[in-house]
Amino acid sequence: MEQKSTRHVGLNPDEVNSHHIYMFFKRVFDFIISAIALIVLSPVFLIVAICIKHEDGGPIFYSQTRLGKGEKPFKMWKFRSMCVGADKMKESLISQNEVDGAMFKMKDDPRITKVGKVIRKYSIDELPQLWNVLCGDMSLVGPRPPLEREVAQYTDYDKLRLLVEPGCTGLWQVTLRNDASFQQMVELDLEYISKRSLWYDFTILVRTIGVIIKPNGAY
Repeated sequence: MEQKSTRHVGLNPDEVNSHHIYMFFKRVFDFIISAIALIVLSPVFLIVAICIKHEDGGPIFYSQTRLGKGEKPFKMWKFRSMCVGADKMKESLISQNEVDGAMFKMKDDPRITKVGKVIRKYSIDELPQLWNVLCGDMSLVGPRPPLEREVAQYTDYDKLRLLVEPGCTGLWQVTLRNDASFQQMVELDLEYISKRSLWYDFTILVRTIGVIIKPNGAY
């Protein structure tokens, strides 16, 4: 079993959320960029929507209840990349989970559609989360929002990643991406929280563009 680190156990909620100037400008930046991106990328949204609808006639979007800052639930949006009824099929695939900890990953997941494979490879399926950013449920940069059932398995240490708003991208996505184990993901999220700044956010966004252009470990 992977040894859990406790090097970020000293993160204090009050201290983390005391940087009011940073959080104000981060929110302004998130709002402006997400609004512009939704407008500029609207043709991409249309093309992807047509492709998804044409493949199997199912819903274009998929939503899940995720937990954000302070374990506050919200509805997170994605382009649907799996077959209709994929959630019900998940139980039969749990034994094939390829990562340890409170997370499910499967490289050759049979539930993924043909269109889904393409949009997941280039993270296009995540674009509707720009709406979540615009609404304030998420930030452009931050820890990925977990499912309620995943948080139920979290230790107090793991829950430290919920001290800040969840993000569309983050430190582990631009380093290890899907090659990250659950504990590596936690460690990288907490490293981000301990170092976060507007410049750090900007560098992660720039690195994210590189990962999208040249996918590595995406599935």
